[in-house]
Amino acid sequence: MSEGFLVLAIFSLYLGGCVGVAGDPQGLLTYRVRRGTPGAIDADWDKGPWKQAPSLEIRQYMGERPEHRPGAQAKVLYDDENIYVTFRVEDRYVRAVAQENQDSVCADSCVEFFFTPGIDPNLGYFNLETNCGGTALFHYGKNPGSERTLISNADIGRIEIAHSLPKVVEPEIIEPTTWTLQYRLPFKVLERYCPIVRPAAGVVWRANFYKCADQTSHPHWLTWSHVDNPQPNFHLPQFFGKIVFD
Repeated sequence: MSEGFLVLAIFSLYLGGCVGVAGDPQGLLTYRVRRGTPGAIDADWDKGPWKQAPSLEIRQYMGERPEHRPGAQAKVLYDDENIYVTFRVEDRYVRAVAQENQDSVCADSCVEFFFTPGIDPNLGYFNLETNCGGTALFHYGKNPGSERTLISNADIGRIEIAHSLPKVVEPEIIEPTTWTLQYRLPFKVLERYCPIVRPAAGVVWRANFYKCADQTSHPHWLTWSHVDNPQPNFHLPQFFGKIVFD
């Protein structure tokens, strides 16, 4: 084996180990979702089946390089009735003032899951955004230019959300702070707004994961799958990666 080939092989293994990349002929960043039911939704990052779930890194940034770039990770599990998502953020300058569902939680310290519930982009996409205090904004729409449908408060109430920080974080926490957030999202909620391809072995969804803090003292816009756009904009589903269910 040539020295150059060996270096390339080692680099490829490093890249895959760091970000949970699986090979994809289209070059899309890919995360594999394991089957598992975590039990209690309690914002515990590494308990029960979460221990075996691979983590993905939300490390790409949009816009100018931020002065503060938190370490943000996510994990995903699924079973026959739900998809489960958990986030862990090693953060600073943490703030949460939005208290009502469908408020602009992206202005706070916020993590976001955007997804098309299938491989076909014509299904449209959901954006579930949650600040560190567990307040949610949840919308669905066919494409970025179409009017977004607000998920009803009753349906948001069917999503079980746990968070390690209080509902309101004000004034801003300026010290280094690690926070977690976790939720159980029933497929029946999604099916009220569009047809979905229910997860099973081999099923593929398109998705991206984000971390933002638009109106904190140190704003930033971070992504899992790289978004090639000069200005921060998470509503660009053409840059979604793939989540493949095992």
